[in-house]
Amino acid sequence: MRGKKMNYSITFDTTWEDTFFHKLENDGPWSDILTFQLAYEAIKNTSVQEKNTLVSIKHLPHLQIYPHQLATAKQVIEDMHGKAILADEVGLGKTIEAGLILKEYMMRGRVSKALILVPASLVSQWVIELNQKFFIPAVAPKKNPDWGLWDIVVSSLDTAKRSPNQEMILEQNYDLIIIDEAHKLKNPKTKNYEFVQKLHKKYCLLLTATPIQNKIEEIYHLISLLKPGHLGSSTTFIQNFRANKRCFTNDAQLQALVKRVMVRNRRQDTEIQWTKRKIHNEIIVFSQEEREVYTYIQNMKHSPKLHFNPLSLLTLEREACSSKEAVYMTLQKWIKTKEMNSDETKIIEQLIHLLQRKSVNMKAEKALEIIRKTNDKVIIFTGYQATQYYLQWFFQQHHLSAIPFRGGFKRGKKDWMKELFQTKAQILIATEAGSEGMNLQFCHVLINFDLPWNPMRLEQRIGRIHRLGQKKDVHIYNFATQHTVEEKILQLLYEKIEVFKRVVGELDEILARFEGINFEAYLSDALAHSNSEQELDVKINILTEIINDEGTQHQHEQRYFS
Repeated sequence: MRGKKMNYSITFDTTWEDTFFHKLENDGPWSDILTFQLAYEAIKNTSVQEKNTLVSIKHLPHLQIYPHQLATAKQVIEDMHGKAILADEVGLGKTIEAGLILKEYMMRGRVSKALILVPASLVSQWVIELNQKFFIPAVAPKKNPDWGLWDIVVSSLDTAKRSPNQEMILEQNYDLIIIDEAHKLKNPKTKNYEFVQKLHKKYCLLLTATPIQNKIEEIYHLISLLKPGHLGSSTTFIQNFRANKRCFTNDAQLQALVKRVMVRNRRQDTEIQWTKRKIHNEIIVFSQEEREVYTYIQNMKHSPKLHFNPLSLLTLEREACSSKEAVYMTLQKWIKTKEMNSDETKIIEQLIHLLQRKSVNMKAEKALEIIRKTNDKVIIFTGYQATQYYLQWFFQQHHLSAIPFRGGFKRGKKDWMKELFQTKAQILIATEAGSEGMNLQFCHVLINFDLPWNPMRLEQRIGRIHRLGQKKDVHIYNFATQHTVEEKILQLLYEKIEVFKRVVGELDEILARFEGINFEAYLSDALAHSNSEQELDVKINILTEIINDEGTQHQHEQRYFS
């Protein structure tokens, strides 16, 4: 090719000239120094100046962000690319971590449209926290919402999957999906799982303190929502990692795979100085009238004229330890629904007669004594709605402000009751269902008027006040009536497994993953069908040994969560 002359054709693009001269003549926006400065500041504020830096932090000076929360947000954004399971133990602030990640992505211009699916009782709480703590304009849809109208939406999963909401939501393209209490998606055959799987999403956060509750496949299904194929197919996953229900194979490999998509912080690993739990076990002595009612119910189990289920009679025993109102309400239901012969009718009528006598409630009297001594806000947990009604009346008779809180309340009423408790009332009387999602760090005293039989439920109650943001030591009062089923539970179970000394996360692993035995069903059956105190002791001791053995086993199995 040397010496040969080459011909090249050069063409000039002049299409820019008209626009250029138009801007010159009209002093176009590129010459507006204010516009330039605004554009420059926008780019500077949304760009990451240094590695491992979150741009949103300087815009949240009012928010206390703990080191483990900051580290989690960085890890999810920089290493997991916005697809992660946040599996911190209860009370460590998974909501804060999720809000921080959402805020960061919004400021970086990566998220403009997000859908947050939470339990119905937590919708308002999420909206408030995103609005007030992160300045994120989140909204909760009301009736007949236009799902394409809002950018940041908080909704319950039940509302979202309901037609026509589901159809409208599935038409949206979301940048980020956040799902609280994600362990409820463990079953891939449910409509909830199928709905979440169909959502159009770029990033996804799953929040749960118990990513595994029963079997190893549950973590597979959760991760498959985030990154399909990350753990292979369902068949190959079982072949590679599960030898049987109690033995995992290729543990190191599974650990490495899970850690790519899951962050789990434990209390002992944080730099937080937790306030103390001060436990007070109060043994209550029945009044004479209360003892007669309880003894009468006990004797009903041995009556040849009564053909009731032993578990039904055990329910009456438990209710008698709470209030005569709880017993009376159950008897009224029996009269309306059960077919009883004349002998059974007489036995029930005699019990009602015993209930109608004027008597004191010694538990209520003890609660009154504690409340007057503390001169502080107190939350009382009861297992029965009838007892809740009674306690509200009882405290009003003693000129104390008490408000109820239960699962049947609508979202707006729950929010109102919580606000009343924080600003005006001294006492909140809550049922088990009503406790879900309540954050009451401003309260420092809790009374377990009726003991739950599952230690995990007890820990969940305590977690309402003993969590991040609690500034004082919390006082937990556990009521148990002397020489009753309650005393057995307190002495033979709670004290043996040292439930008050265990952290929530440990109980999650020990009790929530309890395979083969329904904890409360076993305990109820033991109490209802034991023919002697010695037989009952043996059965509860067996249960205790199982729990402690399971705890050791679960710690070994869950190394990849550390």
